[in-house]
Amino acid sequence: MRRILIAGCGWLGTRLGEELGRAGHRVYGLRRAEPRSPLEGAPPFETLQADLRDPATLRRLPEVDQVVYCASASGGGEEAYRDAYVLGIRHLLGALEAQGAPLERFVFTSSTAVHADEGGTSIDETNEPRPSHFGGKLLLEGERSILSLGDRGLVLRLSGLYGPGREQLLRSVESGEARLPSAPRWTNRIHRDDAASAIASLLGRPPEHPLYLVSDDRPAPLEEVMLWLAERLGVPPPPRSERPPGGRRGRSDKRVSNERLRASGLRLRYPSYREGYGALIEARSPLRG
Repeated sequence: MRRILIAGCGWLGTRLGEELGRAGHRVYGLRRAEPRSPLEGAPPFETLQADLRDPATLRRLPEVDQVVYCASASGGGEEAYRDAYVLGIRHLLGALEAQGAPLERFVFTSSTAVHADEGGTSIDETNEPRPSHFGGKLLLEGERSILSLGDRGLVLRLSGLYGPGREQLLRSVESGEARLPSAPRWTNRIHRDDAASAIASLLGRPPEHPLYLVSDDRPAPLEEVMLWLAERLGVPPPPRSERPPGGRRGRSDKRVSNERLRASGLRLRYPSYREGYGALIEARSPLRG
């Protein structure tokens, strides 16, 4: 049995805590505040309340063997990103060091957003990140803090997360608000349950690599995904956007390879958007009357 702290135990962290707790580990889920909606049933882990932005709230952490840091920025501004991915990591590492207890592993769930626009090419862990948005740059700063821990540090760059409770693309297609991209664009995603399983799997073994890209088996053009969703939902295909590609975070166009993750032995429950969104459609009631 391992003692595991999940720092930033929100949507993804709660699913991870459930998986680890049911596997027999002692799990602590650290949250800044109580969840907005009640959790279904009693989670198989203990919830702690602390603020990663405030070192004073981290003085009485339980002694743990492993940490998974999956906090997210509380807003879209640069200060919120710095709080979550730079200062929060620094504060937590300082609190754990002050305890003097040996730490076996510190996992940071970063994002493939650090790679920004790669012109539609395939990337893997050997590609040098070139973020154009401050968010990607601050994520990289957080990654460096973790990788400086040597064998104890592990960085997982997650593609776009989706799953129960995070169905924005599906809902936008169904409501008619979605727009096909004005230019071809590759997208990458990972179902929440597969992301949680990947983290749990890599926690349970000596790391072969300090960095993994966590994405499903099949990158896909955004237009293909949206047209497939419209067909499955029985709604008209979205019209094409007249806006030029880009946005406040810059254009993102790349194909993320998960070869290293698959080589670890992990097999995904939802290897592509078809299985993942298909399960969501089967499990929910349509929004349309």
